[in-house]
Amino acid sequence: MIRRLWCVQCQSASFSSTSTTTNKKKPVVLLGAPQVSTIVLDALLTASASPHSSFEVAAIVTQPAARRDRGKKLSLSPLANYALDRGFSQNLIFTPQRAGDDTFLSDLKALQPQLCITAAYGNILPTKFLDIPPFGTVNIHPSLLPMYRGAAPVQRALQDGVKETGVSLAFTVRALDAGPIIATEAVQVDHYIKAPDLLELLFHKGSELLIRELPSIFDGSARVKAQPQDDSKATLAPKIGPDESWLFFDQEASVLHNKVRAFSGWPGSRTQILVVDKNGEKKTLEIKVITTRVCTHESVQFNEADDITFVNDALVFPCGRGTTLEESRATKQY
Repeated sequence: MIRRLWCVQCQSASFSSTSTTTNKKKPVVLLGAPQVSTIVLDALLTASASPHSSFEVAAIVTQPAARRDRGKKLSLSPLANYALDRGFSQNLIFTPQRAGDDTFLSDLKALQPQLCITAAYGNILPTKFLDIPPFGTVNIHPSLLPMYRGAAPVQRALQDGVKETGVSLAFTVRALDAGPIIATEAVQVDHYIKAPDLLELLFHKGSELLIRELPSIFDGSARVKAQPQDDSKATLAPKIGPDESWLFFDQEASVLHNKVRAFSGWPGSRTQILVVDKNGEKKTLEIKVITTRVCTHESVQFNEADDITFVNDALVFPCGRGTTLEESRATKQY
């Protein structure tokens, strides 16, 4: 079932007729959903406002309204909300349940998009979608493809402790993140950066890359220069599950530190500790671990039970292979 924001099909058709007869700019459609998608929309709207621009943002495609956050109220996606805030027409924000819905594809064809751009859209695009825009569909992917293909490239890269990652601009094909690469930009990874911050940085870089490459996409030279990916070097970045958030201190501190950085935002990192009060009573607390660093406290003497200690108001956890992890921002949850 297709869902759409406050619009009717006749309005879509009317816009299409006007735009194709009076506006020579190439219609571009952006597909996305989360907050980082707004970075791309902002860059496109800014670039399209230039008097020398050859394109316009003709429509937005995003996820249907969903129940978000603790209040569980039905809310539009961050991209839809941002588009409305920027004065984007309500009639041209599409929210199909699936990108292959026939009614949605019919409305999309009516706009005659020359290019589609995906930025963390989250839905698989079928061939009948990919066949619509004559200049193709390009994706901003936050990794150096073919590394980290999949749903969680930034999180998995941080979890692996990489020192370098980047962003790729690639044509979309039916295989997962496997299309020819138009351009890439590498980024050095700070040892303490967390997934939300790195994701935002990479989408800023990706937006700049997209705007820079749009002329080559429109004149066809991007197709010529795009490099096929070496599938033998591909690695996968599967979706993160909530059960992965648990920390186990038999692992080395660096492994746990990377996991905390990777899962910052969602699903977060947590562990359980046993607290013994002065009367000998025991209580298990669940701790949400927020910020960590790998450190050496030579003055800390752990006993045979490997007790957790406090050093300068920070929790210090003994970890595998004699390593130590400091947690300076922990919250307890009962």
